[in-house]
Amino acid sequence: MSIYTRTGDKGKTSLFDGTRVLKTHIRVESYGTIDELNSVVGVAISHIKKGKSVKVKRELEKIQHDLLDIGSGLAMPEGMPVLGLIDRIKEFEELIDEIMNVLPKIDQFILSGGTQTASFLHLARTVARRAERKIIELSQKEKIDESIVKYINRLSDLFYAMARYANFDENIKDVIWKKK
Repeated sequence: MSIYTRTGDKGKTSLFDGTRVLKTHIRVESYGTIDELNSVVGVAISHIKKGKSVKVKRELEKIQHDLLDIGSGLAMPEGMPVLGLIDRIKEFEELIDEIMNVLPKIDQFILSGGTQTASFLHLARTVARRAERKIIELSQKEKIDESIVKYINRLSDLFYAMARYANFDENIKDVIWKKK
């Protein structure tokens, strides 16, 4: 089976119901950004070394599955409900609290970076924020599952906590932003 169809050669693509839209359509931008986020998460996973961060790796793999479900939900013209997101948001909040409770307390902004894992988790956080903006823009024009926005918002918070934890796990200190 060939992976190319030539059906997108004129700048259009099909949604899940067969509706043809421009590749610049906000719905395509939304699920395309989710796909990009999923790829960044995959890169972050590839940099996780053995140690305490193995739990983070397992969670990131679950997130990748969630993101494929979310992308599928966004690829439906009327928006398709994505099951289980509300439960996942609660799980994220519990995990964020668990992670933040072991980290050194800070009340300032930090610079993205540190270990490769942390750096890619910070990148995932920023891509998640962009995905959130795209999905909110879509929600202003078309119907979507509202729990997707909540999930992506909390996910970006989780990526922040995981990035800090990845540095902590390898004894790398976060760099505090020095405002001029």
